[in-house]
Amino acid sequence: MNISIPATPGVAPKCRHCGHDLVLKLISLGLSPVANDYVEPADYMKAEPFYPLEAFVCNECRLVQTRDLLAASDIFRADYAYFSSHSSSWLGHASRYVDYMSERFHLGAGSRHVEIASNDGYLLQYSIAKGINCLGIEPCESVAVAARQKGIETRIEFFGQKYAETLRGEGWVADLITANNVLAHVPDINDFVAGTRVLLAPSGVATFEVQHLLTLMQRHQFDTIYHEHFSYLSLIAGQRIFAKAGLRVFDVELPETHGGSIRFFVCHDGASHPESQRVAEVLAKERAYGLDKDDIYIAWNESVKETKRDLLELLVSLKRQSKTIVGYGAPAKAVTLLNYCGVGIDFIDFTVDRAPSKQGRYLPGVRIPIMPPEAIFEAKPDYVLILPWNIKQEIKAQMEKIRSWGGRFIVPVPKATIES
Repeated sequence: MNISIPATPGVAPKCRHCGHDLVLKLISLGLSPVANDYVEPADYMKAEPFYPLEAFVCNECRLVQTRDLLAASDIFRADYAYFSSHSSSWLGHASRYVDYMSERFHLGAGSRHVEIASNDGYLLQYSIAKGINCLGIEPCESVAVAARQKGIETRIEFFGQKYAETLRGEGWVADLITANNVLAHVPDINDFVAGTRVLLAPSGVATFEVQHLLTLMQRHQFDTIYHEHFSYLSLIAGQRIFAKAGLRVFDVELPETHGGSIRFFVCHDGASHPESQRVAEVLAKERAYGLDKDDIYIAWNESVKETKRDLLELLVSLKRQSKTIVGYGAPAKAVTLLNYCGVGIDFIDFTVDRAPSKQGRYLPGVRIPIMPPEAIFEAKPDYVLILPWNIKQEIKAQMEKIRSWGGRFIVPVPKATIES
């Protein structure tokens, strides 16, 4: 029987970088709530909005992106609940970054360091300790206030070309610009990158760290797709985006943060920074996998469905054995994973998180309660499902006492597995 499946209704969306029609769909993850809109107890009985969660591939520039359904200001609000400093491994990453940048590019007293999306000051605190002049730009008041309490000058603003011109007029021209895990979060990626060019000193360096599309696909990390992420970057796409703004990628690195990231080192097109051989090496890896062609994207769609089936089969098997399961963590990726897979309190009794801003609330959609980490030691579950799998080693170290009662861990991607 031939079944005709209708296309997504409405006019084809346009690429946020080059304006090309988006006709190649990477994945449809059904309807999902906004990932960081944690539900207050008083709102438990109220409905919440769900939006289609789809990602497309631009056939022209190869930027992977979601539809524009929500304005950034509707997502990154004053009560934003993600505080970077709650992860000790991420703090270590930030400290090493500052040491590395200051040594490689000879930064010190008199240098200027601007971080875009500076969150709670998790990174700039290390630059300040070196005597570097620092400025944070952060649109969410909740985390910006925490940074100010650490003595870090922080502007509560959305960054783009217009605000960069304002800062330049104030005398802020940066020797180093840091943008960690923010390039994916901006709907107008061209305006954001153009703002970086305005703010960057003639021989300055900007680094953009973001999840690498290559590892996202290789490791089946579909749960890192959510409405808060507008774009998913490869070097193939990144070179084009930066070049349009008059910037040049002169080096790249592939840190393991967030399950596998790419760090772009960017300068003005005419700056003297020599191009590293790593640029050609990473491009070759991306092309060998097929990121410059359509076939791999089409095949990946089916692999995500298999990852979902594997997780559900494991959880169903354990529950039929009357095993108790709780979660660890309440990251944005958990909202995509649990809502797409249909995993609620019928499988997971509760989850825990170190962030006080999330405790006592509920995960969007599935409404799983979020408790302090100590709740795991009180409940003594048979299994702990690690939802922020990118820091699973850190979590295993924190939760090592579960082994005393025979507790074990479940890691959901790239394939659901039980680990000791």
